[in-house]
Amino acid sequence: MSDYYAETLDLPLFRRTDPVTSKIAGSAARQFKGEHERRIIQALAAGPAHRDEIARRAGMTRDAVWRRLAAMERGGLIEKAGMARGDSGLKQAVYQALTTQK
Repeated sequence: MSDYYAETLDLPLFRRTDPVTSKIAGSAARQFKGEHERRIIQALAAGPAHRDEIARRAGMTRDAVWRRLAAMERGGLIEKAGMARGDSGLKQAVYQALTTQK
C-alpha cells in the first residue's frame, strides 16, 4: 500500500503524516500555476515574444515566466517561433500561443 494519498484527483499527492498546511499549500500551488499560465497566454495574445517581453506584458518576473515556459510548450499551449535578443542582449527563444483563453 502506498504512503501517498489524494483526497480528490485535483489535489497533489500527499503523505498521511503531512501536516494540513502542506496539503493546503499544495492545492494553492496548483491554482497559482494555472494563474501564471493564463497570464502568459494572455500576454502572447498580443503577438509572439521572448521571455523578457512576456514577463513585462504579464506583469510577472522573468524567472516566474521561465519556470512555466517548458511545461507550457510540452503541454501544447505555446511553441517556439524563433529567436530574438532579450533585454540582457543574449538570444532568447520567441514564443507564440497555440490557443486563446479569455
